[in-house]
Formats: sequence, C-alpha cells, structure tokens
Amino acid sequence: MLMKVKIGMAQLSCVADKQANIAHCTDSVRRLAAEGAQIICLQELFASLYFCDEERYENFLLAEPIPDGPTTQHFMGLAKELGVVLVCSMFEKRAEGLYHNTAAVIDADGTYLGKYRKMHIPDDPGYYEKFYFTPGDLGYKVFHTRYATIGVLVCWDQWYPEAARITALKGAQILFYPTAIGWDVRQTEEDNREQYEAWQTIQRSHAVANGVPVVSVNRTGLEAAVFATDGSHPERGMQFWGGSFVTNAFGRVLYQAPHLDEALHVEELDLADTDHYRRHWPYLRDRRIDSYGDITKRYID
Repeated sequence: MLMKVKIGMAQLSCVADKQANIAHCTDSVRRLAAEGAQIICLQELFASLYFCDEERYENFLLAEPIPDGPTTQHFMGLAKELGVVLVCSMFEKRAEGLYHNTAAVIDADGTYLGKYRKMHIPDDPGYYEKFYFTPGDLGYKVFHTRYATIGVLVCWDQWYPEAARITALKGAQILFYPTAIGWDVRQTEEDNREQYEAWQTIQRSHAVANGVPVVSVNRTGLEAAVFATDGSHPERGMQFWGGSFVTNAFGRVLYQAPHLDEALHVEELDLADTDHYRRHWPYLRDRRIDSYGDITKRYID
C-alpha cells in the first residue's frame, strides 16, 4: 500500500430524480479521478433527497439490494474504468421489510469489497431514520483497498468515540464518514454555528484520539422547503450544511468545503503521519483496557 494517498470528496446537492443524482455523482467521480483522486467518498444516501424527514411508506421503493442492485453494479464498473476506490452510501433492501443504511466499498479494480451497515440510527425531528433502517449487524469494519486500509462509518456514527476507536483498532488508516446533516431554517445563526462546530469538533477528536485522518463528506442544498406566501424566504425546510472536511492524523483541518455550495476536492494524505503522532502521543500504549468494562452498560447508577 502507498504511504501517500489522494482522497476525493464530493459534496453535492440532490434532486427528486434518482437517476439524475446518480449521473451527477458519476460525473463528479470522473472529475475527481481526473484530478488524481485514488479513494473517493460520496455523501450519505446520495441517490435521493434525504427522505427520512418524514415517514412515508413509498420511500421504501428507493431501496436496492447490495451488491446486486443496479446502483452498486454501476459504480463497480465506474471504479474499474477509472482505477479508483469508491465509498458509496445507499439505502439497502436486505429482504422484504428489512432495510439498512449501508455503505458499499468498491476497490480500484471494480471488486466489491463488502459493506458497512450504519450502527447508530437516530430518531429526531427531521431525521426519522428508525422508521426506515434496521441497526447494522455486521459490526465495525475495515476494508483493504488498493491504496489504503480504510474504515467507514455513517453520519450519526460520527458522534460516538467508541465506533471510531474500534474501527481504528482494527487497523483503519483513514476514517470516512459519509453524512447528511443540516440546519432547520428556523434556527438562529448562533445555533447553526454551535451545531456545526460541535459536529466538526467531535470528528476531529476521533483523529486526535486514534492518530488517523478523518474524511467527512456531507451533502448541501435546501430540501423539503416550504416558502413564504410571497416566495421570499423558506419558512420550513432543512438546509444541509455542507462543510465537508478532511483532517490530518492529529485533527488539524486540511480542507473545509463551503456550507451552501457544491464542492469537489482532492487532498493528499500522508499515512506515515500516524506513526509520528502515535509515537509522540501514545494513547494506544497507555489505554487501561482492564478498566473499561463499564463502557458496555447503558448507564451506571
């Protein structure tokens, strides 16, 4: 494997037409590959609008099997053609009535390496994911790609240090987080800033604590908007906050995308930095694994 790897990030807005979204992602992958990207991550549920803002049974028709569905097959062909690794977050139909929020990982020769099923499933206003997704049952995963050994976690997983730690302990050299998160348009600018900073800070902390780079790829765009009667401004809706970013192995932000615009970016990561930071900040050496038994309890009374 290489010690220097070029990461491609595609921060995009989505429309109601699934095939249009897939075509937009395909074009973005081609452009990133042309700029030298070797591992490219797409945002969470890139093939559709973020449908979990409401509970509608017809939205289950968006799901596909993985890897046998047409979207995975399409991106397997694209990865082989371009010689890139792809991280593709999709709505998986596992069986009749059983669905997951799943990331497929495709190697640079088009080989399907496997899937990670999102473990932490939120249920909040505007994010009714428990209606759609069964929690993941594959555990935390790493994937040995042509260019690096990567770990993939999905959106709400990014708030949990346990998920990042276990994935890093399994040998992940980079942590990828395909994401769909945004601001309710009725929030204040202060709330917006506080939420984004918390989101970025918790993920930067995973890089610091584990000595591995973090790549977080969010969507952008205003979705499910209801406008004022004169059309002047949205009164309801979700403004996905973009702000995709990549850190080095000590949490320093190397690149941050804008909030309201689409962005394609290629960033080179030096994987040798992990050894440097872990030697100088030996958290793995000093972990008291004998004292952590209580972490498996829901709460300690």
